[in-house]
Amino acid sequence: MTAKPLRYGLILAFAVMALDQLTKWWVLEGLMQPPQRIILTPFFNLVSGWNRGVSFGMFSSDSPWSGWILSLLALGIVAFLVHLLRKADCRHNIIAIGLIIGGAIGNVIDRLVHGAVYDFLDIHISGHHWPAFNVADSGITIGAVILVLDSLLRKPENGESSGSPNDSVEKT
Repeated sequence: MTAKPLRYGLILAFAVMALDQLTKWWVLEGLMQPPQRIILTPFFNLVSGWNRGVSFGMFSSDSPWSGWILSLLALGIVAFLVHLLRKADCRHNIIAIGLIIGGAIGNVIDRLVHGAVYDFLDIHISGHHWPAFNVADSGITIGAVILVLDSLLRKPENGESSGSPNDSVEKT
């Protein structure tokens, strides 16, 4: 396999990371001075929030080590994803892995610079709010959904098993 999947995936990862950091800086330093809630539509606001944990605040801690531990874990996952990206065999996987890598690195930068991840996108319906998130979180989520859908919907190549339970049963 050529270096193209790695190159394309890393270019996408860099774009997601850069967009994430740019939007966080713009909202945090420009729009949210002083901190406020900006109502954009009946279902979408900009807010200011710091997440010291992972998705939806899970594993949040005030320990000074939690940001470092979560960052090291994320960087380990990024290293594994770069390995997968080198072997990626279709455009969907390259895009998905690139989105996840870019999002993970964007959030690692926040943890290392601020000690927490800055979240500012707030979607709500009838008073029920989805936990605030950011561009990096969106990249990670969209990338993960693409990977799952690709694994569920991909047709097996010639000679490969379809994964059906009946494939292992001998026909007589």
